[in-house]
Amino acid sequence: MDFKNLVVTSWQNTLNFIGPLLLITFVQLVLIIVTFGILAPVTTAGYVHSLMQLVRENRKPQVGDLFSQMRLFLPLFVFSLLAAAVAFIGFSLLVLPGFAVVAFLAFAAFYLLPFMTDQKLGLFDALKASWEKAMQSPVSDHIIVVILYVAIMSLGSSLPFAFLITQPLATFIMIGAYQERVLGLQTQRPEKPIDDDPYRSPGEEEYPEPESKKADTSENTSDDTGAGHGK
Repeated sequence: MDFKNLVVTSWQNTLNFIGPLLLITFVQLVLIIVTFGILAPVTTAGYVHSLMQLVRENRKPQVGDLFSQMRLFLPLFVFSLLAAAVAFIGFSLLVLPGFAVVAFLAFAAFYLLPFMTDQKLGLFDALKASWEKAMQSPVSDHIIVVILYVAIMSLGSSLPFAFLITQPLATFIMIGAYQERVLGLQTQRPEKPIDDDPYRSPGEEEYPEPESKKADTSENTSDDTGAGHGK
């Protein structure tokens, strides 16, 4: 896996869509706070699915995307409760077992949300598929991606408002790894957002001049030339 390309592409996606990403990330935080974390799992699923559409279709994220996976509310909520309970027990006994539980969950369930949102798998099937892909050779690639994800998310938690940048960046890294390790798709550099301009095609850096305008300009130039000769 080309980790440099993965990180650079994820960063470019974050910058290219920085406005919509800041909005959807901030709204999700507000929803999590207002609902005391109850909507955290299901809105995260919607968040992941929204950014996956961005990567595949160059589609701008929308706030409504956070609620696009409400069918997964119950299984994700139950899984989150169980994971939190196991981690709490581990930290209550000793610190190291708690960290071991969190590390194992991050390793084994890393692709859980992409499998559930993209391939419509149930909770147990998604957990099984995520574990199989985590153990797929080379396992070292998966470990590095998980470390990158956790490190970026931890950085966002330690600095004020940094999560607005680190959360989408880390999510893009997870999606890129999922597409490469699970779907066999190579990570490609993103296109810039497409504005609503009828004369602009995807991937173009500048707005091309309309043909009618070019024709008018050409006629005006010919008239000016003729007038000059007349003088």
